Amino acid sequence: MKKIVTVLGARPQFIKASVVSREIRKYFDEVIIHTGQHYDKNMSDIFFEQLGIPQPDYNLGIGGGSHGCQTGNMLIEIEKILLEEKPDYVLVYGDTNSTLAGALAASKLLIPVIHIEAGLRSYNMAMPEEQNRVLTDHISKILFCPTETAIKNLEKEGIVKNVYNVGDVMCDSVLYFSKLAEEKYNLENLNLVPIYDKKEFNKWYLTTIHRAENTMDDTNISNILKTLNELDSLVIFPVHPRIKNMIDKLHKEYNYSNIYFVEPVDYLTMLYLTKNAEKVITDSGGLQKECYILDTPCITIREQTEWVETLNRGYNILAKPEYNDLYNKIINAKIIDDDKINYYGDGDASVRIAEILKKAE
Repeated sequence: MKKIVTVLGARPQFIKASVVSREIRKYFDEVIIHTGQHYDKNMSDIFFEQLGIPQPDYNLGIGGGSHGCQTGNMLIEIEKILLEEKPDYVLVYGDTNSTLAGALAASKLLIPVIHIEAGLRSYNMAMPEEQNRVLTDHISKILFCPTETAIKNLEKEGIVKNVYNVGDVMCDSVLYFSKLAEEKYNLENLNLVPIYDKKEFNKWYLTTIHRAENTMDDTNISNILKTLNELDSLVIFPVHPRIKNMIDKLHKEYNYSNIYFVEPVDYLTMLYLTKNAEKVITDSGGLQKECYILDTPCITIREQTEWVETLNRGYNILAKPEYNDLYNKIINAKIIDDDKINYYGDGDASVRIAEILKKAE
C-alpha cells in the first residue's frame, strides 16, 4: 500500500482532512504532520474525538513569527520527516504557510504534490494567501479544484494536466457536521464563553474579523465595531486571539452593548451559529462559503473574494470597512431567491479524490 504524507497547519485544514482522510485511508497509508502554524486551544483531544479527526503523527510546534521565519522553519522540519517516511505523495490543503512549506519540501525532494483547493484566485498578490496558493499550484502534480472557476483560473496560467473539478471538500464537512451540530446544540446549551457580560438573545448576527487590513487599522476596526453595535439584533463575535488585546482596549473606551464578545468556539458551535444566524459579517474566506452552503446571507468586509460564486443572487456581498457602506449592505442584504446553483458539489468530493488517487497509483 502506497503512502501519503498530509501536511496541515490550521483548524479548518484539519476539519477538511477529517472527511478526506476517511476516504483515502481505504487505499493508502496516511501520515499526518501538524506544523502548529495556528495555535488553537479548541484543538484539544475533544476536538479530534468529537469530529473523528485522525490525530497527527508529528506535531512540529512551529507557531508565530514572520512569514519567512515560519515558512522556513516548517520547510526544514517537514523535509526531515519526508526523508524518513519516504512517501509516494505529499498532500496539502488551501493557502497557508504550512501549505507552501509542505509543497516546497516535497517538490525539492521530487515527491509528487497533491493540492486540494487548487485554482483559487483573489488576484490580489499583496495577500500572503494568494502568494501561497499560486506558488503551490505551480509545483503540484495533481490538482483538485473545488469549482469550474478554479479550473479556468489554472488554464489561464497554463496548468491543465492532472487537474480535476471534484467539488469542495468543505461542502462535504459542512453538510456532515452541520447535522451533528443541530442534534447537539440549541439556544440553552450553546458553548459560548463571554469575554464581558453574558447577554440574552434569541436571534443574532454572527461576525468574525481577523484580517490585518481590518484589524491593524484603527479607523477600519472602529468603523466595523460602530456598525455592528447599531444593528437591530445582537451580534455574536467570537474574538480571534490575535486581536483580543485590541478589542479589550476599544471596549474600555466605548461600551459596545449590542456586541456579545465571546471566546473562540468549537467547530460544531460555529456551524450552529452560522446556520441559524440572520446574517453573517466576516472577512473569512471559508466562512463565506459555509454561509453559501447553509443558505445564510453573508456580508464580506473585503475588496475581493476568491469564492466568486458566492456573490450570485445576494448570498454574499462585498463591503468596505466604512460605516455607511457596511451598515446599508448589512441591513439590505437578502438572498434574491432559492434557485441556488450547486457550485460546490454534492458532498462527495472526498470520495472522488480518493478514487482518482487510487487510479493514479
